[in-house]
Order: sequence, then C-alpha cells, then structure tokens
Amino acid sequence: MPLLRQLHEAALRRLLAPAGGAAAKPKASEVLSRHLRQRGLPHWTSYCVKYSAVRNDQFGLSHFNWQVDGANYHVLRTGCFPFIKYHCSRAPRRDLALQNAAFTALKLLNAGIPTLLYGIGSWFLVSVTETVHTSCGPVTIYFLNKEDEGAMY
Repeated sequence: MPLLRQLHEAALRRLLAPAGGAAAKPKASEVLSRHLRQRGLPHWTSYCVKYSAVRNDQFGLSHFNWQVDGANYHVLRTGCFPFIKYHCSRAPRRDLALQNAAFTALKLLNAGIPTLLYGIGSWFLVSVTETVHTSCGPVTIYFLNKEDEGAMY
C-alpha cells in the first residue's frame, strides 16, 4: 500500500500542480472534522472536496470510524477525481476493518473506473457549496443536494 500511495500522490501532484507556487493546504481529515463541527455534529452528511484543496492524509481508507468531540461517525470515503467523496453517519464505534478491506479491494479490482465516472458526474451535478474554515484558510466543499439541518436520513 505505501508504494501505491506514493504513486497516487505523485500523479495527483502532476495533475494538480498549482501555477506560481504551492499554498499550504489542510489535511482532508481536518476538513472532515471541522465540517462536522460546523454542522453541529449532524446525524449524517455527504459531501465532496477537491483533491487540489487538501492533503490526502486518509489515502487507503474506504470505511472507517471517525471521532469528533465525543461523537463517532462511520465514514465511507472514496476518491472520485477531481473530488474525494465522504458519506458520514453518526453511529457507535465498531470494527470496520473487514468492510474497509472489501471496499478497497473492489476499488482496485475495477481500476477506479466507476469512481472516476462518479467524480465527473458529480462535477456536473453539484448544486450547493459550503465553506469550511481550517487552520490553512477556507476550503469549499460541494454537495449534490441541499441537506436538511437536523435530518436523520
């Protein structure tokens, strides 16, 4: 997995190289935590963030627990270029290692083609944006539909 991560990061650096120098970017995990806090630890949320806006510190994680201020979330995460897609549901902590391995294996087996198509489709379907305030400045996240505040589903 470390070699795959290095290849992935090198390819993204080439594709997303900024003109005129690199600005500091927050970790994707910081954007995730801050978004959940800004929303008041919602029951669920589903958003995309551009690869070019963050450092992808959660590479290789497809389904995992994420703790924020005492609330646990089950996070489904996938790279769908030009985005990283997150679907988060508040739920008790459990062992998600088997599901994480299964989702990761599926992504490798299908060579990422479905996730690439999902990313391209998302680019055209984004209807709502929100700004997440991070230690490195504001980051825009994207939603395919408007989320109702306080909604359970």
